[in-house]
Amino acid sequence: MSSVALFWHRRDLRIHDNAGLFKALSADTPVQPVFIFDSSILDKLEDKDDARVSFIYREIQRLKSEYEQLGASLLVKYGDPLKVYEELLQEFDVEAVFTNRDYEPYARERDKSIHQFLKKNDVDFIGAKDHVIFEKSEVVKDDGDPYLVYTPYSKKWKAALQSDSFRAYDTLDLAENLHQTKPFKLLELSDMDFVPSTIEIPARQFPEKIIDGYDETRDIPSIQGTSRLSVHLRFGTISIRALAKFAQEHNEKYLNELIWRDFYQMILFHHPDSPDTAIKSKYDNIEWEHNEEHYDAWCEGKTGYPLVDAGMRELNETGFMHNRVRMVVASFLTKHLLLDWRLGERYFARKLLDFELASNVGGWQWASGSGCDAAPYFRIFNPESQLEKYDKDLKYVKRWVPEYGTSSYPEPIVVHKEARERALDRYKSGLN
Repeated sequence: MSSVALFWHRRDLRIHDNAGLFKALSADTPVQPVFIFDSSILDKLEDKDDARVSFIYREIQRLKSEYEQLGASLLVKYGDPLKVYEELLQEFDVEAVFTNRDYEPYARERDKSIHQFLKKNDVDFIGAKDHVIFEKSEVVKDDGDPYLVYTPYSKKWKAALQSDSFRAYDTLDLAENLHQTKPFKLLELSDMDFVPSTIEIPARQFPEKIIDGYDETRDIPSIQGTSRLSVHLRFGTISIRALAKFAQEHNEKYLNELIWRDFYQMILFHHPDSPDTAIKSKYDNIEWEHNEEHYDAWCEGKTGYPLVDAGMRELNETGFMHNRVRMVVASFLTKHLLLDWRLGERYFARKLLDFELASNVGGWQWASGSGCDAAPYFRIFNPESQLEKYDKDLKYVKRWVPEYGTSSYPEPIVVHKEARERALDRYKSGLN
């Protein structure tokens, strides 16, 4: 049995411009690509038609086909990753395992256990940076502490750029180093107790005109004024380096949004407990309401505030919500309804196609005031003035809330002025 190196695809579902795959192919050993449907993640999903699972499955089909055109094949497994690696070491004479690093708390624990297992079996576990431009502590304060405010972080991020920061890895030039094999059989979705989703996934190509005009269109929810590439960045079907390079050359405002993504990944790395605990610890002293009727109305888009309701219905139907509207609905939940930000974060985690733990937690902590570079607690979005400013002609609202303006549309579940005053009082009490 000839020896191989394994390349473990995770959040990098592409061959072209893949840093970890390039590193693997640059070594001397034939490379066998692997993908693992992680049962410990999939088993926790409530919806068996989860659109993200369907999306990953389709992308795995595509990726497998691309490998087969190169005379190789993608080996796809399902199960607990540690047990899968125990099997893989029985199937192959493995010299090393290459992968791209993942910074989420679960992923770090998983990788630690696999690293320990591989080390006991004299197999190297080699990581690469591919999911972000700058990782971990590459952009920190001069004293080595992580930034908690975006603006100085972004300035240092831009100052740290070098000629190879946006390097395109010529993976295909090394394709002859892939392990040549007959096609492996692909699992079916049903083998993992999932069924296909009907939710449509945004296209994978760069929308160059939208990025060029992003600073002018980004806040208008009724038009496609954003790139809709977040799901592709989440699962690595496109290269963050290529997108950031294009943004640097065409629209700084769009580049700034990509820097926010790196910023939140850095924060999650340094604050792995932030999905459950306020980064500003005193915010965990706030007394939240426990009104299930209000929470259900928010989830269903029946709050009586049309911009909030339109956003929630768009999310429930499509798995997407416009970023401006995300801020409005998050502020409404945490300030108007005084419901714990963690409820909103977990609902978004269940529904969003582009769910990314770092950005989701970062955004919700920002909205509640408890996180990094957060809006101060006394900044409370007025959903009515936000509607007037960003959807004055009601195109967005009428698309998602067709009964708006009729007797079928509910009255507001809270009064803005009263809710605002209650939130200010409650925050003041909790923070003193």
